[in-house]
Amino acid sequence: MPLLTLTSDIGQHDFLAGAVKGQLLQHAPHFTLVDITHQLSPFNYPQAAYVCRNAIKNFPPGTFHLVMVNLFDEKPEHLLLAEHNGYFIGCADNGLLTMILEEVPQKVVALQLEKTQQKNTLYCTAVFARAFNEVHNGKLLEEVGDASVSIQVKNPLRPLLGNNWMEGQIIFIDNFENVIVNITREEFEEQRRGRSFKIVFKRDEVIDKISDTYADVVEGEKLAMFNSAAYLEIAINKGNAAGLFGLQGFSEKQQQQAQQQYLNNRLFYQTVKVYFE
Repeated sequence: MPLLTLTSDIGQHDFLAGAVKGQLLQHAPHFTLVDITHQLSPFNYPQAAYVCRNAIKNFPPGTFHLVMVNLFDEKPEHLLLAEHNGYFIGCADNGLLTMILEEVPQKVVALQLEKTQQKNTLYCTAVFARAFNEVHNGKLLEEVGDASVSIQVKNPLRPLLGNNWMEGQIIFIDNFENVIVNITREEFEEQRRGRSFKIVFKRDEVIDKISDTYADVVEGEKLAMFNSAAYLEIAINKGNAAGLFGLQGFSEKQQQQAQQQYLNNRLFYQTVKVYFE
């Protein structure tokens, strides 16, 4: 049975997550549904891209992935179905797809929405499900949707780089309030070039080594490590780093709407700098 993962920002407080699964099973009854999360923050593209990217790559080729995030950021005229590196992704045409893949998809088509239909979450789910089912039954992407579509492109949130420094943004805070920064191990080592370093955040907090596990430091002590997705993580052994240090995740929507003075103050709590010596 084919796998179909679900990732969304719709939450678990009402009927909608269950109703989405019901629609999928009506139109694609042979699929096995796997929840990733329904708790993504609305309008937070970097967070959604981080979660989706690192979940998707752990599934076998041929898996279908439904990403219902910022589905109605703009009034949709179509939805997207992409094929990339052997898996399939359905999502809104809002730029998130290229942030997840960190490149343009190998194949992508537009799934047209009927003009007379109310374009709500359940209708969009049914459109995705029918398309997934058709592809699973042997249709090519070009037979399911319009391959001439020109998709919206958003670039993934990258760290800023200088000769002796790099600056990352906090893109995710996990259930233990560990703080994830958009600096990968590969980017860190490429910029480091064997030099010593200091990881600095919230003006005066400093870490000067990378730990392998939380237990590398005594209980209550801060540490930096690379998590299972190879992203820089700031944590406290048996503590809550985000809460204790007052660190906050990056939010594109808040940055667009914030006043400059507020933004300048807020950035101290959203950024992490690494200095090399």
